[in-house]
Amino acid sequence: MSKPLTGKVALVTGGSRGLGAATARLLAEQGADVAFTYVSSEKQAQAVVDEVHGKGVKAVAFQSDQADTSRAPALIDEVVAHFGGLDILVNNAAISVAGTVDDPDADTAALDRMHATNYLGVIAVIRAASRVLRAGGRIITVSSGLGSRVGAPGLADYSATKSGIERYTMGVARDLGPRNITANVVEAGLMEGGMQPPDPETLKALVSSLSLQRMGHPDEIAAAIAFLASPAASYVTGAVLDAHGGYNA
Repeated sequence: MSKPLTGKVALVTGGSRGLGAATARLLAEQGADVAFTYVSSEKQAQAVVDEVHGKGVKAVAFQSDQADTSRAPALIDEVVAHFGGLDILVNNAAISVAGTVDDPDADTAALDRMHATNYLGVIAVIRAASRVLRAGGRIITVSSGLGSRVGAPGLADYSATKSGIERYTMGVARDLGPRNITANVVEAGLMEGGMQPPDPETLKALVSSLSLQRMGHPDEIAAAIAFLASPAASYVTGAVLDAHGGYNA
């Protein structure tokens, strides 16, 4: 197998399970040394570290809660101290909280934490990483089909976090382009083993709205992320790559 990322260092936020773990594994298969973050799943995180090591590259997991934006500079410093640099940042960590805007019993604390994790936390990591990313670096932000179209009730707040971070990533592409650093978005779709799914009826409706009429697998979305991290995507920046089964078709 070709290893186009040999010699590169990647950081994947939220890498202990699901799409983050699949991305860490694929980037490692392509030759990158991989750092990733986790919040509380230390055992799962160590299992991913062991898998990545098994692919012949370096790996380390850092405990870091993205909702704590003050943690971002230290996280990036730790990655650079451990690996000697940073070439690829994958902004994957996110949480989902659903509820209609007129719900009198809305958990506003949970909603605030979602905004901190999905939006402010991503911005903080990008800002910190932008100081140290080497020329030719890659920033890949994982969004959702809900970043461009809200397909069901109760998703306004989640959709807003994704839409906002997509536009922020477009601005990053403009700001860092002169340093030959690209910034792109992958709009992920419903995934097996992903975030807590909505209620069965809503899930059925969402799946039926997809062109492919099925949920995706994390490896399928990780492949889109790996493409944007690769030399083949050297002239792709400020783009949104859909990997959601035709949600917007």
